[in-house]
Amino acid sequence: MALIFEFSKDNTKGYRLPKLDVQEVDISQYLDEYYREDLKFPEVSELEVIRHYTKLSQKNYAIDTTMVPLGSCTMKYNPRINEELANKEEFLSLHPFLPEDYAQGILRIMFELKEFLKELGGFADVSLQPAAGAHGEFLGLLMIAAYHRDKGNDHKTKILVPDSAHGTNPASASICGFEVITIKSDKNGQLDWEDFTRKLDDRVAGLMITNPNTLGIFEKRIKEIAQLLHQRDALLYMDGANFNAIVGMAKPGKWGVDVMHFNLHKTFSTPHGGGGPGSGPVGVSERLKPYIPVPQVEFDGKKYYLNWNIPKSVGKLLSFYGHVGVMIRALAYILSYGKEIDKIAKYAVLNARYLYHLLKDVLHDPYPNSPKMHEVVFSGLPLQKMGISVLDLAKALLDEGFYAPTIYFPLVVKEAIMIEPTETESPQTIEHFANTIKSILKESPETIKSKPEKTAVGRIKEAQANRNPIFKVSLA
Repeated sequence: MALIFEFSKDNTKGYRLPKLDVQEVDISQYLDEYYREDLKFPEVSELEVIRHYTKLSQKNYAIDTTMVPLGSCTMKYNPRINEELANKEEFLSLHPFLPEDYAQGILRIMFELKEFLKELGGFADVSLQPAAGAHGEFLGLLMIAAYHRDKGNDHKTKILVPDSAHGTNPASASICGFEVITIKSDKNGQLDWEDFTRKLDDRVAGLMITNPNTLGIFEKRIKEIAQLLHQRDALLYMDGANFNAIVGMAKPGKWGVDVMHFNLHKTFSTPHGGGGPGSGPVGVSERLKPYIPVPQVEFDGKKYYLNWNIPKSVGKLLSFYGHVGVMIRALAYILSYGKEIDKIAKYAVLNARYLYHLLKDVLHDPYPNSPKMHEVVFSGLPLQKMGISVLDLAKALLDEGFYAPTIYFPLVVKEAIMIEPTETESPQTIEHFANTIKSILKESPETIKSKPEKTAVGRIKEAQANRNPIFKVSLA
């Protein structure tokens, strides 16, 4: 069947529709020439297509098939019911321009999630707009800047950031125009008190801290840190990436935290990884509530609505109202736990400590005097005496059906290997993981260095692959 194009030979001007003198053009010959010969689409059956993509999926590492112990990323299992709810047609078909009267259901979901996050974090208010954790950091720094600008604190130009922080912390501060000042970690993996108090001068606008920090260690002096900052009219930002270690057990707002982002996709259930999707709602203290983004979801007792009347707001952060699908999953996750939501933190910490107990004799603990929280950071320095590195160990784990842990981060630990089993793994899986590491370390260095051998792609030269990548497409 020929495709028909219609052309008008009339050059009529103005807003009147021109008279059409229609002519037919058969372009099937061009389709044959360009789409069948040049692009060379394969002639395959539906069965072959299904088998191709199924085989590709089987080459992936996924939480459905294996433990994914990526420290600080909380790669845990997320209940299927949350996916089903988020993918209901009633939610997917909602248009962002829908009038409020016709969007009461989704606005209620957003409002209730906001209220739960306020309660869990101990904050005065929460914005749902940020699309990811780093986006939440950006918002937090914008509000800190607005707070100081409103008070005439033009001299407040510094943000203190621990040397163990996530890399997004100094990046967010820099993007918002602040000078980043690094604070050292002490021998116990916590904020170095002497370095902190020495660098806390009148030019400091705030401190960004993660608690528990990226070393999996709880900052015990967090309340004192907040008090000292507030005495200098500086604010405390908390990176909530590791909130799953304390959810239901502690409320950062009660410590004196002024602003914190929640990683909904980590603590509160969304498939995580691959760059998204994500969501990073931000909780604020009374100090920063006046600067929260517009609009805010509110309830007047009869109707849910979007409040745009926030005079000192930093403005709108994102098109429309955030990643609503992630919000639906998060609310479902919170409701499913109910009053037992503290089990997330209890099992996350218990699993990490059990893993630590199983591996402390084969890997080095750089902070033996500090109890472990949700994740464990070992040093692989003992492996160097065996003639291998943590990179070699990570590669070898791929052959044994496990995804590799995070390595070489945090930078303050030499040959770092960061492992987070999360709260959803069983004791049997944790034991199997630890025994697999022990089994690998009994092999010869040459054998370990040759791995992985069972994966779709074998051992690669990382530097060469980064500098001169070769991309291949195969339908095999």
